[in-house]
Amino acid sequence: MDAVVDKPNPAPEADKATGVFRSLRFRNFRRYWFGQLISLNGTWMHSVAQAWLVYRLTGSSTWLGLVTFCNLVPVLLLSLMGGVAADRLDRRNVLIAVHSLAMLQALTLALLTIGDAIEPWHIVVLALLLGVVRAFEVPARHAFIAQIVPREQLSNAIGLSSSTFNIARFVGPSIAGALVALWGEGPVFLINALSFAAILAALFGMHLEPRREKAARSAVSTHLMEGLRFAARHDRIRSGLIMLGMVSLMSSAITVLMPVFAAEMHQGSPSTMGLMMSAMGVGALLGALRLAARPSDEGLERVIGWAGLSLAICAMGFATLHVLWLALPVLVIAGYAHTSAAASANAMIQLHTDDVLRGRVMSIFSMIFIGLMPIGSLLGGVAAEYIGAPATVACFGTGFILVSAAYLWLVYRPIAS
Repeated sequence: MDAVVDKPNPAPEADKATGVFRSLRFRNFRRYWFGQLISLNGTWMHSVAQAWLVYRLTGSSTWLGLVTFCNLVPVLLLSLMGGVAADRLDRRNVLIAVHSLAMLQALTLALLTIGDAIEPWHIVVLALLLGVVRAFEVPARHAFIAQIVPREQLSNAIGLSSSTFNIARFVGPSIAGALVALWGEGPVFLINALSFAAILAALFGMHLEPRREKAARSAVSTHLMEGLRFAARHDRIRSGLIMLGMVSLMSSAITVLMPVFAAEMHQGSPSTMGLMMSAMGVGALLGALRLAARPSDEGLERVIGWAGLSLAICAMGFATLHVLWLALPVLVIAGYAHTSAAASANAMIQLHTDDVLRGRVMSIFSMIFIGLMPIGSLLGGVAAEYIGAPATVACFGTGFILVSAAYLWLVYRPIAS
């Protein structure tokens, strides 16, 4: 008896289904969503425990910055190669490989920590390896989602996938904080390693139809340039990527300076910073669910523009507010705008990209969105040393307002006959 296949193009009635959670009706996506939710909680737990371990071993903010840099910079350098792999190879197999390597990385860190053999340089090397894994995982993950849901449900699936990230960033850190205080960092790394079993089980348990189109077996360099040329020549994709870059720079500048705002502007403590970060997280989750609730993909370009403009205005408002209970709602709106812009750009770009190019185009997406974060953090931190955190965020916001206004003008301009 043939295996049951969750087809990417089911009946039209299923394609037209409505509701926030409609993509979960498709078995493959449902398995992937729940597996990802469990795995991402482990990832956030790992991140909190790792930061605490680095600071416990070194007492240095420089080491903290170095580990974060090593986690992110490979995405900037290697994402394009990750996109080539996602188009040339079976995407599920790529995801199985990278999640297996991430599991091994977490297990190694757990054993070194539990055995009291951990040194700061071990963490740096393992963070760098995890960054390399992420450079190949992110493009494959984005492209794979389009393979397991119908095109008509793509924006809903992207919104729901974004919601797993934002749910996990609430739950994971709070669990990690309690477990680190109770057991230490090593067991938390071990829990993260075990959490990858959920996403691996989901991937192994899927029944997929073969991809209709596969990338031509040309030279890797030719293949890579094909994706870059496509993104550069496509007006909507090019402008969406520019907006995405501004969202990344703006958000990373706010995030890296959050301790300064909490301590100096609001005379608060680490709990104040946690409250402010949580406010942005609430908004981000609402933004993801709002995208999932959209009945159609019409108007995503307008969402990107208005969300970007809202984020810039919120950043400028936050930079001037000295009252915490006024700043928190602004951060909620900023988080909402951030996720609305980023997730809508993801959906819009994928909807205008053929499957044969999807991995390479989404590698550009991840290179810009994730790869620019350390640059935005560095620029924000250096600028704040000279002009202060409020002026730095206000300058970033002013630049983003100009870019968002130009983008909206292009979206709304009348088309010449």
